[in-house]
Amino acid sequence: MKELQLIQGSDQWLEARTKHFTASEAPIMMGASKKMGRNELLRLKATGNEREYSDWVQRNLFDKGHALEALARVLVEEDIGEELYPVTATDDDGWLLASMDGMTMLGARLFEHKQWNEELAADVRAGDLGPEYYWQLEQQLLVTGADEAIFVVSDGTREKWEQMIYKPVKGRAEKLIAGWKQFEKDLAEYEVVPEKPQPVGKTMESLPALRIELTGAVTASNLAEYKAHAFEVIQSINTDLQTDQDFADAEKTVKWCKDVEDRLDAAKQHALSQTASIDELFRTIDAISAETRTKRLELDRLVKAQKENRRLEIKTTAEASLKKHLDALNDRVQPVRFTVQADFAGAMKGKRTIATLQDAADTELARAKIDANQLADKIDANLKLIREAGHDFLFSDLQALALKEADDLKMLIDARITKHNAEEQAKIDAKLAAARDEIRQEEQAKAVDQAAKPVEQTAKPVEQEASKAAPSASTGLRTGCYGRTPTAKQTRPTDRQIIDCLTLQFRVHDSKVIEWLLDMDLEAASREMESAF
Repeated sequence: MKELQLIQGSDQWLEARTKHFTASEAPIMMGASKKMGRNELLRLKATGNEREYSDWVQRNLFDKGHALEALARVLVEEDIGEELYPVTATDDDGWLLASMDGMTMLGARLFEHKQWNEELAADVRAGDLGPEYYWQLEQQLLVTGADEAIFVVSDGTREKWEQMIYKPVKGRAEKLIAGWKQFEKDLAEYEVVPEKPQPVGKTMESLPALRIELTGAVTASNLAEYKAHAFEVIQSINTDLQTDQDFADAEKTVKWCKDVEDRLDAAKQHALSQTASIDELFRTIDAISAETRTKRLELDRLVKAQKENRRLEIKTTAEASLKKHLDALNDRVQPVRFTVQADFAGAMKGKRTIATLQDAADTELARAKIDANQLADKIDANLKLIREAGHDFLFSDLQALALKEADDLKMLIDARITKHNAEEQAKIDAKLAAARDEIRQEEQAKAVDQAAKPVEQTAKPVEQEASKAAPSASTGLRTGCYGRTPTAKQTRPTDRQIIDCLTLQFRVHDSKVIEWLLDMDLEAASREMESAF
């Protein structure tokens, strides 16, 4: 946290707000504010201007709110036994800003005050704070690193006072950061469009009063002039509706047409009260009335159709933008695929103007992008865990694994690798046991074969006696297999016999004997034999 030496409400404080993403703006950015739309905040940030307060707002909300805050702060200090200091600070990166109504000296507790209103008081009483307020608290806690915030709604007295302790909720800080990142991206791509005044429908030119006097025949009437003028005005009505101004004009014209119809009908009824029937008069009145009614119905239909078309156009554009965003993220996290849902129709429901329809769709689009970004980051991190673990063949269900929580995934990875290693070790142990059993069986078979063969007497009795008389240590000769002493004229055994002899002598497999023979230093053995003789 970096504390800024600023007085809240000062010009320097207002300037600092334009350069950072502030805690009081967090609910607006997240589309949770009832006071301002996300698009309006984008426009204000893009132009660098703070929203202007009227004299009434300044006097009744801003100044009065700060006065009540000061009164409430004293009462909270009494309750907690610590002093609270108004603080404005940014995070360590200087990216997010928060202005606290109060913070304890050690920074463990924050204080936030809102002016009394019954609805908010009921929420605080129930301990259920809505997103219009908790996003501000989440940013304050994130910036300062405090443990909790004391949230108070009051009029500065104990009589109207409700408070609750708010602590960071798991996942909200991450969502807040993701929201600001998306807002920052939208801000960089924002194109400033001059703000247009709210359209007000213009009133159609008033038709002259229709004057009719009857005595059994029409004695006086400006009907011909009235008809010509009425038709001219009606034909001039715009039916090509494109802008908010066009819609506002059309809606007001529909009312005008209905009023003309009503007045014509009244004139007709007045004439009827003076005579039984004057055909030309009534045909003319009926013609004007019918023309007016036709135009009214046409305009009414066009207004509804064009509004629906614009609504559909805004919805379709938002859906296409979300799809493009998701496609880019899915390319990033291949081979995993994911999607997020957005309810553009629900967000736009009840919105009457093009501006509010657009803001609702854009806010829902931003929410969906924020969720998608968070999900993509989660998948990226999980894929990294899986790749670092190796053993890719153990994780063929990558699609499901990539969406798991990190802690659960780590446990699952460890469990699968441990199980795999145990199975592989069991296979190795089984192969070794089988090899040992095979060697044992071969050795037993060879021992039986050797025991069945008669001992070959290749030496003469004299030579045998001489051999017995000569101590083996002095001649350097080694005792052979089965305790036989080799004679001077003994026939060379076959390679197979040599291998079999060594196999039985040392109780090893043939392959091991062959390996030993190949590794023998024959030159050294030859020198040893020469020295022995």
